[in-house]
Amino acid sequence: MRASSFSIINVYTWGSKLIFGRTETFKFFLFRNFASSCSSVWEAEVTTTEDSTSTDEDSLPNGKCISSEFMEHNRFFLRRKDICEIFYSDFSMFENMKAEEEEMKRIKLILSNRGWNLGFGNGHRIDLNQFNVMRILNDLFDESSDASLALYFFRWSESCMESKHEIQSVCTMIHILVCGNLNHRAVDLLLHLVRNKGGGEEWHNLLLEVLEETRKDRRILELVYSMLVNCYVEENMLSMALKSVHRMKLLNIFPTIGVCNTLVGALLGSKQMELALGVLGEMQIRGMGFNASIISLFIREYCTEGNLESGWKLLLNMQNHGFQPDVVAFTIVIDALCKRGRLKEATSILFKLIQMGISLDSVSISPVIDGYCKVGRLEEAMEVWKIFGFPLNVFVYNSFISMLCKNGKMAEAAELFYEMSKLGIFPDCCIYTTIIRGYCKVGEVYKALKYLGKMLKMGLRPAVTTYTVFIDNYCKFGDLEMAEHLFRKMVTEGLKPDVVAYNTLMDGYGKKGHLHKAFELLDRMRSADVLPDVVTYNILIHSLSMRGFVKESQEILEELITRGFSPDVWTFTNVIGGFSKEGNFEEAFLVWSYMSEQGMRPDVVTCSALLNGYCKARRMEEADVLFRKMLGAGLNPDLILYNTLIHGFCSVGNIVDACQLVNMMAECGIIPNEITYRGLVHGFEKKWVENPVEHAAIKMRQILLKYDIDVDVSQFIAMFH
Repeated sequence: MRASSFSIINVYTWGSKLIFGRTETFKFFLFRNFASSCSSVWEAEVTTTEDSTSTDEDSLPNGKCISSEFMEHNRFFLRRKDICEIFYSDFSMFENMKAEEEEMKRIKLILSNRGWNLGFGNGHRIDLNQFNVMRILNDLFDESSDASLALYFFRWSESCMESKHEIQSVCTMIHILVCGNLNHRAVDLLLHLVRNKGGGEEWHNLLLEVLEETRKDRRILELVYSMLVNCYVEENMLSMALKSVHRMKLLNIFPTIGVCNTLVGALLGSKQMELALGVLGEMQIRGMGFNASIISLFIREYCTEGNLESGWKLLLNMQNHGFQPDVVAFTIVIDALCKRGRLKEATSILFKLIQMGISLDSVSISPVIDGYCKVGRLEEAMEVWKIFGFPLNVFVYNSFISMLCKNGKMAEAAELFYEMSKLGIFPDCCIYTTIIRGYCKVGEVYKALKYLGKMLKMGLRPAVTTYTVFIDNYCKFGDLEMAEHLFRKMVTEGLKPDVVAYNTLMDGYGKKGHLHKAFELLDRMRSADVLPDVVTYNILIHSLSMRGFVKESQEILEELITRGFSPDVWTFTNVIGGFSKEGNFEEAFLVWSYMSEQGMRPDVVTCSALLNGYCKARRMEEADVLFRKMLGAGLNPDLILYNTLIHGFCSVGNIVDACQLVNMMAECGIIPNEITYRGLVHGFEKKWVENPVEHAAIKMRQILLKYDIDVDVSQFIAMFH
């Protein structure tokens, strides 16, 4: 910090930079109103003015540079350069001069009482070095108990020095602000110090040391350190937050319970359960009376990880910590059970809560109703609502409407929509989006657009999800022009497209073969700070594979892994399918092997991709070996896979194995269809059988009759006439 001479006169010109130093006094022309304002700071004395004939090198032409010479022994002086700046600026900056004059009077009086020599007759000045600034701050607060006065001097002196205060001065100011109950101002300064990204670990270690060195007492230091920990958590600097807590423990102090709750929540959010438990243990040792909310944080984390048993056990053991579990803790477990389809257990907890005398609310019951609706069990959902008898709300209506839309029952969904409106429960953006999605799903886009119009009439702003539903619909119908228009409209409306919106449009481009547009969208996505996810890469890989760019799709897979993503089965399936399609089974099996090394089990779709390649290449022996391995691994073939193999065997004239596969699928309850029948016809043609259509029909009827499957084979025959 550059030291500066301290002068408390003529400093209340807000916005100008005041530089104080040891300069000669000089005379200047002064406007009357400015002269009276400036001189009134010290006992309303009048400053005399006269023409200046100074030849100082800083002077301006035409006598426009001005200065002031005060006659009293307690006067200080501005450099002539700064007075020039003041007079060339707008006079509106002096509007708050009176209030600032009062502050300066108080500061002068306090410092005089504390023994500061403010005279200038002997040329004495107070240098605004770090040591003096810290002393003055402490003197001002100790004498006045007014932290705002010290803060006024702190800001004023910073403008005088034309540089920021050093860390020691800032930490002194922080302690004073906390002492004076200006905690919000202290937090502002702490955040400024914490956000010094260029400082590195050494800077943060220094901050801890200086805060301790400049402390006023132990209680205030504990509060300041607690605020610091909270700031580190807010900035997601958890390692420094924990380091600060460790330093506090060495001083036998600890963060407040509120800060501990915040820290525990952040640690759990970053999957650092052991460290969070360590903080909780320390709180217990110190006898801190934490409440149910902090235990609920751990219950939520266990449930999020899928460890419902540990979450439930912790909930039941809450009484050992001296308090009764509340409805919030139980609701966390209920919600987790419903999300995993364990609806019977979730419902039983609701009855248990009634027995315990805990009042239920809509938040605890809604997840159960929503869970039943999502699996299509409308009767059970209605039964829960009737038993616990609480008023229907927007969330519950959305659950029922979502279920109806999912099942394509749009008339019933619309009826429920109007019912809630009549009851005075106004649909929100989420419900409008749900019913819009339902109509788009059944192909009634014009009705979806009507609901969009109603939504806008109600003054509701469509969300990103609403736009994405329409974009997805237009992409599926190949209307990319309209999809692009809606995407642009969303941006112009001030909405930021999320990764789902980008992926939806990108998938539309990929399916149309517009690969250049897909990659352009990827660049736009990154420019908008929207990070691609696994789905993004899957879309690109699939699009490239479908167009024969298999090597490029493999490069995308490698990029995905390099960026730290975990490819899913669908990712590998796309690459394997691409290599298989072009007959490159060596590369396909390399990807297959890598997939197995990652502990990922190929599914039916993955096997189908490889089998499809073998069948097209007429390598049926290898296809049969893979099929047998697939059955041995416990995978159940679907209709598509059976038909793929049947067509493969028939293409090489192996009608025996093809018919055996038809028997297998019928035995498993998979009903052969017209594609199966076409395969058999093709097989009999390859065998040069006379009237292959009739032979295929006879064989099909025999197999269907054997397994008591009622299918009209004549409809298949009709396709060949």
